Amino acid sequence: MNDRELFETYKEQVYRLCRYMMQNPSDAEDLCQEVFVKALLADRSQVRDLKSWLLRIASNECNSVLRRRKNGWAKELRAYLLARPRLGNPVEESADRHEIKAEFDRMYGKLPDKIRLAVTLRYANDMTVPEIAGVLGIPEGTVKSRLNRGIKLLQQMAAFQEKEMIGNESVF
Repeated sequence: MNDRELFETYKEQVYRLCRYMMQNPSDAEDLCQEVFVKALLADRSQVRDLKSWLLRIASNECNSVLRRRKNGWAKELRAYLLARPRLGNPVEESADRHEIKAEFDRMYGKLPDKIRLAVTLRYANDMTVPEIAGVLGIPEGTVKSRLNRGIKLLQQMAAFQEKEMIGNESVF
């Protein structure tokens, strides 16, 4: 199949996937163009199913753009929040941060070892689930289960701590 036939045969399917993932027609058109440029420059001699190959390229391109946007928005939000003028007493804020960190460290220390290790690798070391599975030598599903369990345990401990604090305030 030559380049023109490849484009004419699959352009609508690639565009539909990009349109669905990006939720924006102009972004979908741009990504569709990038997908076909990559496909036309690639060696297609070993490709057995062109449709699934093209749709995989399209999916990867869309996910890449969405990931970059998400990271960009998070960075902008963080920069905005850090640049905001702070009102209040810096000594009290520092003490509050210290107390919160100490409380989190205490709750984190109560997690079972296997769960704490998975949570540490994911959030402190910024590793992906497949990377964690490789490091620990366990299936990805087990890693996901441990991460989910760790987050739920921390949420439960935080909720309990909050109820405890509210209960103590009503006594005084």
